[in-house]
Amino acid sequence: MKRIIFGTGNTAKLSAMKKCLLPLGIEVVGIYELENIKVPKVTETGNTPLENARQKATVYYNLLKQPVFSCDDGLYFENMPDEIQPGVHVRTINGKYLSDDEMIEYYSSLAEKYGDITAQYRRGICVIIDENTVYESMDISLAGEKFIITSKPHKKRNKGFPLDSLSIDIKTGKYFVDMETSENAVTYDGFPEFFSDIKERITTPDS
Repeated sequence: MKRIIFGTGNTAKLSAMKKCLLPLGIEVVGIYELENIKVPKVTETGNTPLENARQKATVYYNLLKQPVFSCDDGLYFENMPDEIQPGVHVRTINGKYLSDDEMIEYYSSLAEKYGDITAQYRRGICVIIDENTVYESMDISLAGEKFIITSKPHKKRNKGFPLDSLSIDIKTGKYFVDMETSENAVTYDGFPEFFSDIKERITTPDS
């Protein structure tokens, strides 16, 4: 069994990644599951998910000196002008950090102006095995499922996840806020292929 550290504090992402990579014989351990480790806060200043993933993975590798990876997400719109692509700045628009209500107002107004927006979360990943072995990708195969951002907000709210009130699942036609947790769970469909290509390079102090 290979072992690698996932640099994330998001329990849903950690759980999904554990399930995703276990069939490959890769044990994923969350960095916050490690004992006697003070995890530093990483200031993410990248302009793409990959740049942010690289920043985090580098800090965590320098701390642990063992194989580690980090991921980051950015929101991208299909067939929309570059100047309104949120990317990694989903909450920060024109230099202003938006509240939940402000986000709903801003993104619903975009959908009002341009019509329903086809959106997708693109993902970047950086895996650092050692100082000389780094694997990175922001391939479209790692992206989440496409969904619709509509101009008509749902009355329900998920605190901290305001876009769930505007986002509609293409397959079911449901707003994200109306979907069961299992329906709207984090998935990493493209990640097994990525990790299968580098699995043999993953080494740990115990291997």
